[in-house]
Amino acid sequence: MIPKKIFQKVKRIEIKTRGLVNDLFGGEYHSIFKGRGMTFSEVREYNPGDDIRLIDWNVTARAGSPFVKVFEEERELTVFLLVDISSSGKFGTGSQLKKDYSAEIASVLGFSAIKNNDKVGLILFSDIVEKYIVPKKGKTHVLRVIRELLFRDPIGSKTSICQALDYLLKVAKRKCVVFLISDFLDDNYLTSLKVVNKKHDIVAIQILDPAELDFPDLGFFKVEDPETGEMFWIDTSSKKMMKELKEEISIKQLNFKKRMRKFGIDLVSISTDEDFVDPLLSFFKSREKRN
Repeated sequence: MIPKKIFQKVKRIEIKTRGLVNDLFGGEYHSIFKGRGMTFSEVREYNPGDDIRLIDWNVTARAGSPFVKVFEEERELTVFLLVDISSSGKFGTGSQLKKDYSAEIASVLGFSAIKNNDKVGLILFSDIVEKYIVPKKGKTHVLRVIRELLFRDPIGSKTSICQALDYLLKVAKRKCVVFLISDFLDDNYLTSLKVVNKKHDIVAIQILDPAELDFPDLGFFKVEDPETGEMFWIDTSSKKMMKELKEEISIKQLNFKKRMRKFGIDLVSISTDEDFVDPLLSFFKSREKRN
């Protein structure tokens, strides 16, 4: 039996994300993510301008006039949501934590997939794979995915993107669309990322909090790294310290974006102080132009 407060939160997410899908994302999603290929549909009489390579010579011989084969896109896809639920997702200086923001974005993508009759699978990870849900279709299935996104408490605290990607390679035998949602506060996952990108269509969605890019002036205070438990002091009133820290963060973010471009991986960086609708729609539209 699902507790009432959990059911209510899932329902709120469903109403919000399904509205976005119906109004904005459904068509955009369909147009940029292609099916597995073309499959034979039927034959019809040849019309001037048809590709002569599509002529079905057996049917043409029997009918005494030219007929061509008609192919349709095999639309059904499998979509995997790989969502980071490590302890760094519990950080947030605005109205939402990073993990709640990630859950909403994943929900929109999940509903977009089922609206297009695609299967949706889920891999939740920290420094281990926390939960795997086999890809299936339908609203009931996606609601289960949303419940796990919202209320799964991780066993691990750190982040291992490599663990999630290696696990994906074991369970996803055919090409699929992969949305990797994380703050990417991790190292040593690039080799796995390159391997997955060769086999699957992967989109990296980076979730950031504005305070991670530009610390507010709060004076001298103690900070705990949520993943390591390490405590350290920061003097946010020190212009020199803040300038050095900001430059270090900017360089790291710039290098991250360069690596994604080098590997040919689409990257969408979204801050929790902004509505995720515009960045996602911008990505969909830019991707559609490239297709």
